[in-house]
Amino acid sequence: MARWVRLCSINFHGQGSREANWHHVSQLLEQALWDNPDLILLPETFTGLGMSERDWFNTAEPPDGETVTRLSEIARQHRTHIACPVLLKHRSTVYNAIVLLDRKGEIAGSYYKMFPTLGELSLGVAPGAQATVIETDFGRVGFAICFDLNFREVADDLHAKGAELVCFSSMYPGGMQLQHWALEHHWWMLSAIGSPQGMLVDPLGRVRKAAQPNYQPVLSASVNLDCLVAHLDYNHDKLLQMKRDFGHEVEIDIVQPEARFLLTCHRKDTSVHELAQRYDLLLWDDYFRRARHERSTRLTR
Repeated sequence: MARWVRLCSINFHGQGSREANWHHVSQLLEQALWDNPDLILLPETFTGLGMSERDWFNTAEPPDGETVTRLSEIARQHRTHIACPVLLKHRSTVYNAIVLLDRKGEIAGSYYKMFPTLGELSLGVAPGAQATVIETDFGRVGFAICFDLNFREVADDLHAKGAELVCFSSMYPGGMQLQHWALEHHWWMLSAIGSPQGMLVDPLGRVRKAAQPNYQPVLSASVNLDCLVAHLDYNHDKLLQMKRDFGHEVEIDIVQPEARFLLTCHRKDTSVHELAQRYDLLLWDDYFRRARHERSTRLTR
């Protein structure tokens, strides 16, 4: 069934102090809430943006500290999810983290940055052990933070755990790396950057929307997460029949150079995976699993 979700990301340059960052983000949060979003994503450790390394490290706080507490109240009041990036202190251990707050303002789960930078490690930031994917009322949401984008281990773990939307919170934009992750793993990617350069990338690796420096630091868009990506091989004629049967209720978006398509179901009574089963679509992972198997049986020794 169609699973429409309105996503917002907030993007801004650091203001140099905790108080100034809070003042600025409060104004941008107000703008984001005008669109009644289902999820709001903030930049990496946003309260410490623009500070020196040591001052940034000293912004670490416990899970019940000011940042999570203030954003929890906003999430509860406006019945939205907020992905809250924060330097999180557990006893004497500090993590670069994202805490996901649900519509009740409660902690739905947390992600600890798997690959802190060399500078972070030298300051005392501890690495997380694994990727996090959280089941929400609209879909499965995964997370990555800044330097993580350079490491396949993070993306592979998110893929194995079934992420449909990956929230990327960062101090650097990522650019084509975001598009590569989305194309490779067939998920939506939303970024919130410590500069006005956040963007929304679709599962075909295309930038659907981007924040505009000086004009639109709050990115807001609606997407339907009831979708899948498959190869065109052995599927093209089936797509024609599906379109003939369902018309505008199914959306088929083909990118010919990459020989793949994005299938989105807009029906209220049928999911995209039910359509795939009904029309016997050869799904992406199954296709390449079969290709590897057939190759292995023909290898000469």
